Amino acid sequence: MMELLEMEPLRLLIFLGGLIAFAALNAAYLVWLERKVAAHIQCRIGPKEVGPFGLLQPLVDGIKLMSKQLLVPNGVDPYLFKVAPLLVLVPAVMSFVVIPFGENLAARNIDLGLLMIFAFASVNVLGLLLGGWGSGNKYAVISAARAVSQNVAYEIPMLITVISLVMVTHTMNLNEIVKQQEGMFWNWYIFRLTASPLMPVAFLIFFICSLAETNRAPFDLGEAESELIAGYHTEYSGMGFGVFFMGEYANMVIGASLATVLFLGGWQSPFGIGSGWWWFLLKVYALIFCVMWVRWTYPRTTLWGLLNLSWKVLIPISLFNLLLTGATIKVVSYLFGA
Repeated sequence: MMELLEMEPLRLLIFLGGLIAFAALNAAYLVWLERKVAAHIQCRIGPKEVGPFGLLQPLVDGIKLMSKQLLVPNGVDPYLFKVAPLLVLVPAVMSFVVIPFGENLAARNIDLGLLMIFAFASVNVLGLLLGGWGSGNKYAVISAARAVSQNVAYEIPMLITVISLVMVTHTMNLNEIVKQQEGMFWNWYIFRLTASPLMPVAFLIFFICSLAETNRAPFDLGEAESELIAGYHTEYSGMGFGVFFMGEYANMVIGASLATVLFLGGWQSPFGIGSGWWWFLLKVYALIFCVMWVRWTYPRTTLWGLLNLSWKVLIPISLFNLLLTGATIKVVSYLFGA
């Protein structure tokens, strides 16, 4: 049996099945968690009728979505309309392939894993664009244009921040980046000021860009219900809408996982002992809780405020951090010969 598990094709199939189940489970129960977080922030109770504490509510919602008819309205481009949800979900699931949940718990250990995630992330915005354009709905088209401008604006400071981290780590292998943070929590890159004095600021920039990249409030201008009905998925029903929804939550988990790997030590324990996948998941879901907390605390910004934050604030700061990181590396290399 162990020999069969060591066969690469079979190993990949097992991991792929597990990752699909992981993405589906997250999409279901992060919705439940978000409704509970929103309720408690607003002094309400949230789901409580279906199952204990409303835990069966996601199952009922999933059955309801799957039982609804998949409508293709008149006037839409049927091919673009049908393929757009898959372009949002599939790249998100594929990004999980290189995420190291534990020291030996990753589908594939790829040297350019970090680059692979950003390559798949760029397909996500294409799915939003095609979904809005193929719908033939003016509100959906406006939403798609907003999504493209938002993703372009926030990918720049995010990539600059990641480049500064790659300069420090000398690798794009996510497993190697986590291994470099072994030990006590002050070895995590968010606290390693000897790599760059602005590392905490770099983490904050990465976190803000993750919110914008996943269209989360207060940056959910593509889904502004008061302006655009439901945005790019206005014309979608049943599981067409459900796949968009799953893609959004899968991307949120990917963003939190990447922040955990790059800045928070991945599976490493903050105490230097007892490291494992449970620490990775604890950090990821703590970040996801913060994402939900932000959504139900801050009001939605304006489109111009959204773009100005990136072009006038985040990009200059991330560029300065890049220069400072390079200077710090040279100074440390000169002083210590490393």
